[in-house]
Amino acid sequence: MKLLFVADPLETFKTYKDTTFAMMREAARRGHQLWACEPADLVWVKGARVVARGARCITLKGEAASAPVTSAVHSDAWFDVATQAELALADCDAVVMRKDPPFDSEFFYATHLLSQAEREGARVFNRPAALRDHPEKLAILEFAQFIAPTLVTRSAAAIKAFHAEHQDIILKPLDGMGGMGIFRVGSDGMNLGSITETLNRDGAQSVMVQKYLPAIVHGDKRVLLIGGEPVPYSLARIPQGSEIRGNLAAGGKGVAQPLTERDREIAAALGPILAARGLLLVGLDIIGDSLTEVNVTSPTCFQEIMQQTGFDVAAMFITALESQLH
Repeated sequence: MKLLFVADPLETFKTYKDTTFAMMREAARRGHQLWACEPADLVWVKGARVVARGARCITLKGEAASAPVTSAVHSDAWFDVATQAELALADCDAVVMRKDPPFDSEFFYATHLLSQAEREGARVFNRPAALRDHPEKLAILEFAQFIAPTLVTRSAAAIKAFHAEHQDIILKPLDGMGGMGIFRVGSDGMNLGSITETLNRDGAQSVMVQKYLPAIVHGDKRVLLIGGEPVPYSLARIPQGSEIRGNLAAGGKGVAQPLTERDREIAAALGPILAARGLLLVGLDIIGDSLTEVNVTSPTCFQEIMQQTGFDVAAMFITALESQLH
């Protein structure tokens, strides 16, 4: 099959841990043709179809062509460009949208171009409309039976009241990623006003506030759903030192572990619903027994789970992708 990956620049990939790279490596192993472009390469002109201008057909080389890659392969050393051309998305067997967050205006516009490509016959994963409909922080509102006490508001007074009720709280921006902009305020309320002003920009921007979950010391678990089915291992991102954030980007330590009964309960409830909406790959974030995020833009952790458990997550993903196309 001809697979087009819409992603960040290939030259920026840290191949020893990058999930998109793991997908590419497994697809190449099965004989599929790999193409890559960036969202900025997507173009539509009246009377024509959505195309990726300057799309690159690549082959993997050296250590990257075999598993596992144990250290970062610098720059373009892990691939060769076989050809570069304008490629109509509808002429591909599948388009895999793997642009990393933030979900900003340009990401939003890219999903609309991808929706147009769908109307022209392209198969896009995850579906662009589903990407738009599931903001990663706010998607949990639909599944409130699984979440901790949570508030979404612009109001400083509402945040103050929530703190008074729950004493120990977490505040975070709705457009953050990698643990960016997350604050904890304890029972003394120290700096609550200043933190609120910083995050809500004096009432101009909405904020998510949640009761602090002490179970974070055991990790923020990433549970992957592929085609609605859970990968049997999660990756617990465990905060280090004085950090409250388990995110790997914030220095958290990733420890793979079997799913708990509660993990499976949440996965079983959400998996079929999200898969039916065109979300082939989803990353659930779970702290203790509580769902905290539903990640749909570019879920990661394939390689960490594979390296620690031997379970080939990329193979499960490519098999699910193939089944969608037959």
